[in-house]
Amino acid sequence: MKSVLITAAASGSGKTTLTMGILRAMRNVGLDICAFKTGPDYIDRAFLEKACKVRAGNLDMHLQGKEGLLSAFSMAAADYCVVEGAMGYFDGIYNTHVNSSYDISRKLGINSILVYTPKGEMFSAIPKIKGMAEFEASNIKAVIFNNISGKYYQMLKEAVEKYTKLKVLGYLPGMKEVELKSRHLGLVQSIELEDIDSRIEEIAKLARVNIDLNGIMELMEDVKIIRKTAIGKHDVKVAIAKDKAFSFYYNENLSLLEEACEVTYFSPLEDDGLPQCDLLYLGGGYPEVFKEELAKNKAMLGSIKEYSQKGGYIYAECGGFMYLTDCIDGETMAGVFSGESRLTETLQNFGYIDIELKNDCMLGKKGDKITAHEFHKSMADVRDNKIFCISKTMGNDSWEGGHIHKNAYGGYPHISFIGNRHVLENILNSIERNRR
Repeated sequence: MKSVLITAAASGSGKTTLTMGILRAMRNVGLDICAFKTGPDYIDRAFLEKACKVRAGNLDMHLQGKEGLLSAFSMAAADYCVVEGAMGYFDGIYNTHVNSSYDISRKLGINSILVYTPKGEMFSAIPKIKGMAEFEASNIKAVIFNNISGKYYQMLKEAVEKYTKLKVLGYLPGMKEVELKSRHLGLVQSIELEDIDSRIEEIAKLARVNIDLNGIMELMEDVKIIRKTAIGKHDVKVAIAKDKAFSFYYNENLSLLEEACEVTYFSPLEDDGLPQCDLLYLGGGYPEVFKEELAKNKAMLGSIKEYSQKGGYIYAECGGFMYLTDCIDGETMAGVFSGESRLTETLQNFGYIDIELKNDCMLGKKGDKITAHEFHKSMADVRDNKIFCISKTMGNDSWEGGHIHKNAYGGYPHISFIGNRHVLENILNSIERNRR
């Protein structure tokens, strides 16, 4: 699979918009193309899915491990792949380039294209671009400018070509009419935008005119990886919540479950009750945004609580965990866990974390290690004992988290099963043992 990475000097440079345009433009000329997002981001990755119209993935060496990252990459089935980087090219864990787009591009052995959005500068952009391209082992081979005029672009293009060895592959003008809005955890979800496809088409038209797509393809390197992802078949039926309120899933998790189990998707917003299942998977999302609608669906809330009371297995992350508490900001929820969830003004425990299990449970044995990520502007006051000892990756902070009630797990950490297969295998094996 021939691949290239789209990166930037910093967040807010328009990488996602530009990457969507490139993906759709390439798809429109008949290329078999897929996409990945580096880091733990679900929202941007979902926009990439809309652009290329196939499931996109995440690439993250902390969450997946180095071998897990290669396995995740191998899950894609296409001739061409565009990887969108997270944050700035060199921004990794803590104040390092570990797990950065720079780090991941080197691990995969693929070239990078720098998206640069000038902000109150002219020639000053050139030494910045040159420095990023010539940093030790940097894979940056080309530049695309964003949110500038054609005249401004020509001036910058001449300077880049004079003072660097980089290819200049084009630009995108400012596009207020297709600008993506944000809320407290990032961009408004693609699933909530009824006109998202037409917006992507508009960006793609501009990309076809102003960006050298052939030049991008010439920079794509072939990555051949043997797939090592299967965990074996399990006689387990899994119900996965997926709608506007619950959409934050690692697609690698979904793919592993689809290969191993019988999977059914349902909507806590729209459906009257749970599908028949042995495991309920409630991912993250925006239950706080849709709390009134979720609270009105009393049939679903009752169905989930009854399922838990009868010993049904539940795995709930972040927003899914909030949904299982008694209420979110006063709106009644499922009440599987005794306690309340509430929004906060600031992010709580933001970033990569390392977990150690305090006790034996459905996730594993006491002392087992798990890599994970937290990103939420809320707190849950749950009175069940905490099962995790959590420490900030490469940091000094530590706290406790994660809860078990009967056969239900709920907690804020997001866990990639492809990097923590023992967690998924322990859950599925526990279900099968319990049935016997």
